[in-house]
Amino acid sequence: MNSEQLLTLVQTTLEDSKALDIACLDVKKLTSIADYMVVATATSTRHAASIADKLSQAAKQNGAAPLSITGENDSEWVLIDLNDIIVHIMLASSREFYSLEKLWSVTQTRIQNEK
Repeated sequence: MNSEQLLTLVQTTLEDSKALDIACLDVKKLTSIADYMVVATATSTRHAASIADKLSQAAKQNGAAPLSITGENDSEWVLIDLNDIIVHIMLASSREFYSLEKLWSVTQTRIQNEK
């Protein structure tokens, strides 16, 4: 599975898990650690853990098991390292405070969630 296919899987899983304000950052030219960084908002710590679990399972089923998952237990920020893609699942307050999209200052695409 190449990084673009994995990105599609990540986006679909986040959408299906009702993650909010999904942002995909193309960081290929900025760092060698990943091709994409994805940032999404969860509504609670339980929601963040659930999203992380569903994404981890979907990645494993498609042959892209996470290298690591950090912050699953009652955290406001869960980080999933999928090698070419780093996924940040954050509560709104943490996302606003850390402003990862501004930090990386890259062009991003947003996926609009339907309610």
